[in-house]
Amino acid sequence: MPMRTISHLVNPQFTALVLCVLWFALVRVYYQFKPIIPRRAQLAFRRRLANRQRRVYSQLWPIFEPAARAPAGWTGWLHGLTFALVLTHDVESPKGVEQVRQLAELEMSLGFRSSFNFIPEGAYRVPEDLRRWLTENGFEVGVHDHRHDGKLYRSWRRFRASADRINHFLREWNAVGFRSGFMMRNLTWMHELDIAYDSSTFDTDPFEPQPEGAGTIFPFWVSRKQSGKGFVEMPYTLAQDSTLFLVLQEESNGIWKKKLKWIAAHGGMAMVNVHPDYIAFGDKSCRWDEYSASRYGEFLQWVKQEFAGRYWHALPRDIAAYYRQAIQANSTAGPGETSPGRGTGRGTGSKESQA
Repeated sequence: MPMRTISHLVNPQFTALVLCVLWFALVRVYYQFKPIIPRRAQLAFRRRLANRQRRVYSQLWPIFEPAARAPAGWTGWLHGLTFALVLTHDVESPKGVEQVRQLAELEMSLGFRSSFNFIPEGAYRVPEDLRRWLTENGFEVGVHDHRHDGKLYRSWRRFRASADRINHFLREWNAVGFRSGFMMRNLTWMHELDIAYDSSTFDTDPFEPQPEGAGTIFPFWVSRKQSGKGFVEMPYTLAQDSTLFLVLQEESNGIWKKKLKWIAAHGGMAMVNVHPDYIAFGDKSCRWDEYSASRYGEFLQWVKQEFAGRYWHALPRDIAAYYRQAIQANSTAGPGETSPGRGTGRGTGSKESQA
Protein backbone atom coordinates (compact mmCIF):
# COMPACT_ATOMS: atom_id res chain seq x y z
CA MET A 1 0.00 0.00 0.00
CA PRO A 2 1.44 3.44 -0.92
CA MET A 3 2.71 5.49 2.03
CA ARG A 4 0.41 8.41 1.12
CA THR A 5 -2.63 6.16 1.42
CA ILE A 6 -1.44 4.88 4.78
CA SER A 7 -0.87 8.41 6.04
CA HIS A 8 -4.42 9.34 5.06
CA LEU A 9 -5.77 6.33 6.93
CA VAL A 10 -3.98 7.18 10.14
CA ASN A 11 -4.41 10.97 9.93
CA PRO A 12 -6.42 12.00 13.03
CA GLN A 13 -8.55 14.55 11.16
CA PHE A 14 -9.39 12.05 8.44
CA THR A 15 -10.24 9.41 11.05
CA ALA A 16 -12.44 11.87 12.94
CA LEU A 17 -14.28 12.74 9.74
CA VAL A 18 -14.91 9.09 8.93
CA LEU A 19 -16.16 8.39 12.45
CA CYS A 20 -18.44 11.42 12.28
CA VAL A 21 -19.97 10.28 9.00
CA LEU A 22 -20.42 6.74 10.34
CA TRP A 23 -22.03 8.08 13.53
CA PHE A 24 -24.58 10.18 11.67
CA ALA A 25 -25.35 7.23 9.40
CA LEU A 26 -25.91 5.06 12.46
CA VAL A 27 -28.16 7.70 14.03
CA ARG A 28 -30.24 7.88 10.86
CA VAL A 29 -30.66 4.10 10.74
CA TYR A 30 -31.50 3.96 14.45
CA TYR A 31 -34.32 6.49 14.21
CA GLN A 32 -35.64 4.78 11.10
CA PHE A 33 -36.19 1.58 13.07
CA LYS A 34 -36.70 3.07 16.55
CA PRO A 35 -40.52 2.73 16.48
CA ILE A 36 -40.26 -1.07 16.28
CA ILE A 37 -37.46 -1.48 18.85
CA PRO A 38 -38.84 -2.35 22.32
CA ARG A 39 -38.38 0.47 24.83
CA ARG A 40 -36.45 -1.79 27.22
CA ALA A 41 -34.01 -2.69 24.44
CA GLN A 42 -33.55 0.98 23.53
CA LEU A 43 -32.75 1.87 27.13
CA ALA A 44 -30.38 -1.07 27.57
CA PHE A 45 -28.46 -0.03 24.45
CA ARG A 46 -28.25 3.60 25.57
CA ARG A 47 -27.02 2.58 29.04
CA ARG A 48 -24.25 0.46 27.63
CA LEU A 49 -23.14 3.17 25.22
CA ALA A 50 -23.42 5.92 27.84
CA ASN A 51 -21.20 4.09 30.32
CA ARG A 52 -18.42 4.08 27.72
CA GLN A 53 -19.05 7.70 26.75
CA ARG A 54 -18.96 8.78 30.38
CA ARG A 55 -15.44 7.42 30.78
CA VAL A 56 -14.22 8.89 27.50
CA TYR A 57 -15.70 12.36 28.10
CA SER A 58 -15.07 12.64 31.84
CA GLN A 59 -13.12 15.89 31.27
CA LEU A 60 -15.97 17.43 29.27
CA TRP A 61 -19.06 16.36 31.22
CA PRO A 62 -20.88 17.33 33.34
CA ILE A 63 -18.71 20.45 33.47
CA PHE A 64 -16.96 21.91 30.43
CA GLU A 65 -14.76 24.64 31.86
CA PRO A 66 -14.43 26.80 28.67
CA ALA A 67 -18.24 27.15 28.64
CA ALA A 68 -18.01 29.59 31.55
CA ARG A 69 -16.73 32.39 29.32
CA ALA A 70 -19.33 35.17 29.20
CA PRO A 71 -20.36 36.45 25.74
CA ALA A 72 -18.88 39.69 24.45
CA GLY A 73 -20.67 42.72 25.82
CA TRP A 74 -22.43 40.76 28.56
CA THR A 75 -23.41 43.01 31.48
CA GLY A 76 -25.15 40.52 33.73
CA TRP A 77 -28.62 39.41 34.73
CA LEU A 78 -31.69 41.43 35.71
CA HIS A 79 -31.32 43.44 38.94
CA GLY A 80 -27.69 42.35 39.18
CA LEU A 81 -28.62 38.83 40.29
CA THR A 82 -25.88 36.19 40.18
CA PHE A 83 -27.37 33.69 37.73
CA ALA A 84 -30.57 32.70 35.96
CA LEU A 85 -32.67 29.60 36.62
CA VAL A 86 -34.95 28.22 33.89
CA LEU A 87 -37.16 25.14 34.22
CA THR A 88 -38.42 23.39 31.09
CA HIS A 89 -40.30 20.20 30.29
CA ASP A 90 -40.62 18.19 27.08
CA VAL A 91 -43.82 16.13 27.01
CA GLU A 92 -43.21 13.04 24.91
CA SER A 93 -46.13 10.64 25.44
CA PRO A 94 -49.79 10.36 26.51
CA LYS A 95 -48.56 9.44 29.99
CA GLY A 96 -46.55 12.65 30.07
CA VAL A 97 -49.64 14.69 29.17
CA GLU A 98 -51.56 13.03 32.02
CA GLN A 99 -48.85 14.02 34.50
CA VAL A 100 -48.34 17.64 33.42
CA ARG A 101 -50.64 19.05 36.10
CA GLN A 102 -48.97 17.04 38.87
CA LEU A 103 -45.56 18.32 37.84
CA ALA A 104 -46.82 21.91 37.53
CA GLU A 105 -48.49 21.68 40.95
CA LEU A 106 -45.26 20.40 42.50
CA GLU A 107 -43.44 23.44 41.14
CA MET A 108 -46.19 25.85 42.19
CA SER A 109 -46.10 24.49 45.75
CA LEU A 110 -42.44 25.54 45.91
CA GLY A 111 -42.91 28.89 44.19
CA PHE A 112 -41.59 27.97 40.74
CA ARG A 113 -42.94 28.21 37.20
CA SER A 114 -41.74 26.55 33.99
CA SER A 115 -42.30 25.96 30.31
CA PHE A 116 -44.01 22.85 28.93
CA ASN A 117 -43.17 21.90 25.35
CA PHE A 118 -45.79 19.80 23.54
CA ILE A 119 -45.49 17.77 20.34
CA PRO A 120 -48.10 19.25 17.97
CA GLU A 121 -48.72 16.23 15.74
CA GLY A 122 -47.28 13.26 17.56
CA ALA A 123 -48.54 10.35 19.65
CA TYR A 124 -51.02 12.37 21.68
CA ARG A 125 -53.53 15.20 21.47
CA VAL A 126 -52.70 18.42 23.28
CA PRO A 127 -55.82 19.40 25.28
CA GLU A 128 -56.73 23.04 24.88
CA ASP A 129 -57.95 23.23 28.46
CA LEU A 130 -54.56 21.99 29.71
CA ARG A 131 -52.71 24.66 27.76
CA ARG A 132 -55.11 27.27 29.06
CA TRP A 133 -54.72 26.04 32.66
CA LEU A 134 -50.95 26.27 32.36
CA THR A 135 -50.88 29.81 31.01
CA GLU A 136 -53.49 31.00 33.51
CA ASN A 137 -51.24 29.74 36.30
CA GLY A 138 -48.15 31.51 35.02
CA PHE A 139 -46.53 28.74 32.98
CA GLU A 140 -45.33 28.92 29.39
CA VAL A 141 -46.29 26.63 26.50
CA GLY A 142 -43.83 25.86 23.71
CA VAL A 143 -43.63 23.63 20.64
CA HIS A 144 -41.59 20.43 20.80
CA ASP A 145 -40.50 19.26 17.35
CA HIS A 146 -43.24 18.39 14.83
CA ARG A 147 -43.85 14.64 15.04
CA HIS A 148 -40.93 13.73 17.34
CA ASP A 149 -39.77 10.94 15.05
CA GLY A 150 -36.12 11.91 14.61
CA LYS A 151 -36.70 12.88 10.97
CA LEU A 152 -37.29 16.63 11.17
CA TYR A 153 -33.92 17.47 9.59
CA ARG A 154 -33.72 14.48 7.25
CA SER A 155 -33.97 16.77 4.21
CA TRP A 156 -34.65 20.43 3.49
CA ARG A 157 -37.93 19.58 1.75
CA ARG A 158 -39.15 17.57 4.75
CA PHE A 159 -38.10 20.30 7.17
CA ARG A 160 -39.75 23.07 5.16
CA ALA A 161 -43.07 21.20 5.12
CA SER A 162 -42.83 20.61 8.86
CA ALA A 163 -41.88 24.26 9.46
CA ASP A 164 -45.23 25.37 8.05
CA ARG A 165 -47.05 23.10 10.51
CA ILE A 166 -44.83 24.14 13.42
CA ASN A 167 -45.48 27.81 12.66
CA HIS A 168 -49.21 27.06 12.57
CA PHE A 169 -49.08 25.68 16.12
CA LEU A 170 -46.82 28.47 17.33
CA ARG A 171 -49.54 30.90 16.31
CA GLU A 172 -52.41 28.77 17.62
CA TRP A 173 -50.76 28.25 21.01
CA ASN A 174 -49.44 31.82 21.22
CA ALA A 175 -45.98 30.30 21.69
CA VAL A 176 -42.58 31.82 20.94
CA GLY A 177 -40.27 28.93 21.88
CA PHE A 178 -39.19 25.72 20.18
CA ARG A 179 -37.13 22.63 20.98
CA SER A 180 -36.30 19.81 18.58
CA GLY A 181 -36.86 16.16 19.43
CA PHE A 182 -33.74 14.31 20.61
CA MET A 183 -31.89 17.65 20.53
CA MET A 184 -31.22 17.25 16.82
CA ARG A 185 -30.87 20.62 15.21
CA ASN A 186 -29.88 22.81 12.32
CA LEU A 187 -29.81 26.38 13.57
CA THR A 188 -29.55 27.73 10.04
CA TRP A 189 -32.75 26.02 8.94
CA MET A 190 -34.53 27.12 12.12
CA HIS A 191 -34.73 30.64 10.74
CA GLU A 192 -37.81 29.34 8.90
CA LEU A 193 -39.57 29.10 12.27
CA ASP A 194 -41.42 32.08 13.73
CA ILE A 195 -39.69 31.88 17.10
CA ALA A 196 -38.14 34.23 19.61
CA TYR A 197 -35.93 31.46 20.97
CA ASP A 198 -34.84 27.87 20.50
CA SER A 199 -33.54 25.50 23.19
CA SER A 200 -32.33 22.51 21.18
CA THR A 201 -28.68 22.93 22.18
CA PHE A 202 -26.66 22.32 25.31
CA ASP A 203 -23.34 23.46 26.72
CA THR A 204 -22.03 19.89 26.87
CA ASP A 205 -23.83 16.56 26.54
CA PRO A 206 -21.93 13.73 24.83
CA PHE A 207 -24.87 11.36 25.33
CA GLU A 208 -27.08 12.99 22.71
CA PRO A 209 -27.30 11.66 19.10
CA GLN A 210 -25.91 14.99 17.83
CA PRO A 211 -23.29 15.51 20.53
CA GLU A 212 -21.68 18.78 19.38
CA GLY A 213 -22.23 21.25 22.20
CA ALA A 214 -22.73 25.00 22.02
CA GLY A 215 -19.87 25.39 24.49
CA THR A 216 -21.51 28.08 26.61
CA ILE A 217 -23.68 28.40 29.71
CA PHE A 218 -25.12 31.67 28.39
CA PRO A 219 -27.80 32.40 25.77
CA PHE A 220 -26.50 33.54 22.40
CA TRP A 221 -27.83 35.17 19.27
CA VAL A 222 -28.27 33.23 16.01
CA SER A 223 -28.42 35.64 13.10
CA ARG A 224 -29.86 35.10 9.67
CA LYS A 225 -27.30 36.12 7.10
CA GLN A 226 -27.65 39.63 5.66
CA SER A 227 -31.08 40.33 7.17
CA GLY A 228 -29.84 40.78 10.73
CA LYS A 229 -32.94 38.98 11.98
CA GLY A 230 -32.62 35.91 14.12
CA PHE A 231 -33.49 34.25 17.41
CA VAL A 232 -32.00 33.68 20.83
CA GLU A 233 -30.49 30.24 21.39
CA MET A 234 -30.84 28.97 24.95
CA PRO A 235 -28.77 25.86 25.68
CA TYR A 236 -29.79 23.61 28.52
CA THR A 237 -26.94 23.41 31.00
CA LEU A 238 -28.05 20.83 33.56
CA ALA A 239 -28.22 17.18 32.53
CA GLN A 240 -31.63 15.99 31.33
CA ASP A 241 -33.48 13.93 33.91
CA SER A 242 -33.81 10.99 31.50
CA THR A 243 -30.05 10.95 30.95
CA LEU A 244 -29.20 11.31 34.61
CA PHE A 245 -31.65 8.93 36.24
CA LEU A 246 -32.64 6.44 33.54
CA VAL A 247 -29.60 6.14 31.26
CA LEU A 248 -26.77 6.76 33.74
CA GLN A 249 -28.86 5.37 36.61
CA GLU A 250 -27.75 7.99 39.12
CA GLU A 251 -29.34 7.44 42.53
CA SER A 252 -29.35 11.10 43.54
CA ASN A 253 -29.53 14.63 42.12
CA GLY A 254 -25.95 15.33 43.19
CA ILE A 255 -24.75 16.04 39.65
CA TRP A 256 -27.44 18.72 39.26
CA LYS A 257 -26.29 20.37 42.49
CA LYS A 258 -22.62 20.23 41.60
CA LYS A 259 -23.22 21.72 38.16
CA LEU A 260 -25.54 24.43 39.48
CA LYS A 261 -22.94 25.57 42.00
CA TRP A 262 -20.44 25.89 39.15
CA ILE A 263 -22.91 27.80 36.94
CA ALA A 264 -23.75 30.15 39.81
CA ALA A 265 -20.04 30.79 40.42
CA HIS A 266 -19.66 31.89 36.79
CA GLY A 267 -22.91 33.86 36.48
CA GLY A 268 -24.45 31.66 33.79
CA MET A 269 -27.89 30.29 32.98
CA ALA A 270 -29.00 27.07 34.65
CA MET A 271 -31.58 25.44 32.40
CA VAL A 272 -32.91 21.95 33.05
CA ASN A 273 -35.19 19.72 30.99
CA VAL A 274 -37.41 17.46 33.10
CA HIS A 275 -39.88 15.07 31.44
CA PRO A 276 -43.20 14.39 33.19
CA ASP A 277 -43.26 11.07 31.30
CA TYR A 278 -40.56 9.50 33.51
CA ILE A 279 -41.62 10.69 36.97
CA ALA A 280 -43.29 8.54 39.63
CA PHE A 281 -45.42 10.78 41.84
CA GLY A 282 -46.53 10.18 45.41
CA ASP A 283 -45.97 6.81 47.05
CA LYS A 284 -46.08 4.97 43.75
CA SER A 285 -43.15 2.58 43.29
CA CYS A 286 -40.89 3.37 40.36
CA ARG A 287 -41.03 1.25 37.23
CA TRP A 288 -37.92 0.43 35.23
CA ASP A 289 -38.40 3.64 33.21
CA GLU A 290 -39.27 6.02 36.05
CA TYR A 291 -37.65 7.88 38.93
CA SER A 292 -39.14 9.39 42.06
CA ALA A 293 -40.55 12.92 41.92
CA SER A 294 -38.79 13.53 45.23
CA ARG A 295 -35.46 13.88 43.43
CA TYR A 296 -36.75 16.88 41.48
CA GLY A 297 -38.73 18.33 44.37
CA GLU A 298 -35.78 18.09 46.75
CA PHE A 299 -33.54 19.76 44.16
CA LEU A 300 -35.91 22.73 43.87
CA GLN A 301 -36.11 23.05 47.65
CA TRP A 302 -32.31 22.99 47.84
CA VAL A 303 -32.06 25.73 45.19
CA LYS A 304 -34.42 27.97 47.19
CA GLN A 305 -32.43 27.51 50.39
CA GLU A 306 -28.88 27.47 48.98
CA PHE A 307 -29.24 30.44 46.62
CA ALA A 308 -32.00 32.53 48.20
CA GLY A 309 -31.99 36.05 46.76
CA ARG A 310 -29.18 35.30 44.29
CA TYR A 311 -30.90 34.01 41.17
CA TRP A 312 -33.40 35.24 38.61
CA HIS A 313 -36.04 32.58 38.12
CA ALA A 314 -37.80 33.29 34.83
CA LEU A 315 -39.62 31.64 31.95
CA PRO A 316 -37.59 30.97 28.80
CA ARG A 317 -39.47 33.65 26.84
CA ASP A 318 -38.52 36.25 29.48
CA ILE A 319 -34.85 35.24 29.44
CA ALA A 320 -34.86 35.45 25.62
CA ALA A 321 -36.48 38.90 25.65
CA TYR A 322 -34.01 40.15 28.25
CA TYR A 323 -31.01 38.81 26.38
CA ARG A 324 -32.15 40.31 23.09
CA GLN A 325 -32.69 43.68 24.73
CA ALA A 326 -29.31 43.45 26.47
CA ILE A 327 -27.34 42.74 23.32
CA GLN A 328 -29.22 45.41 21.39
CA ALA A 329 -27.92 47.85 23.99
CA ASN A 330 -24.37 46.54 23.53
CA SER A 331 -23.33 46.66 19.91
CA THR A 332 -20.32 44.38 20.58
CA ALA A 333 -22.50 41.29 20.17
CA GLY A 334 -25.86 42.52 18.96
CA PRO A 335 -28.45 41.10 16.57
CA GLY A 336 -26.79 40.53 13.26
CA GLU A 337 -23.97 38.49 14.77
CA THR A 338 -23.71 34.99 16.17
CA SER A 339 -21.77 35.11 19.41
CA PRO A 340 -18.14 34.15 18.70
CA GLY A 341 -17.02 30.64 19.47
CA ARG A 342 -20.51 29.15 19.51
CA GLY A 343 -21.27 26.03 17.47
CA THR A 344 -24.03 26.28 14.89
CA GLY A 345 -25.17 22.77 15.66
CA ARG A 346 -26.09 21.91 12.11
CA GLY A 347 -28.20 18.84 11.60
CA THR A 348 -27.74 15.68 9.61
CA GLY A 349 -30.12 16.56 6.80
CA SER A 350 -28.94 17.47 3.31
CA LYS A 351 -30.13 20.82 2.06
CA GLU A 352 -32.01 20.75 -1.23
CA SER A 353 -32.71 24.45 -1.41
CA GLN A 354 -33.06 27.36 0.94
CA ALA A 355 -34.66 30.74 0.80
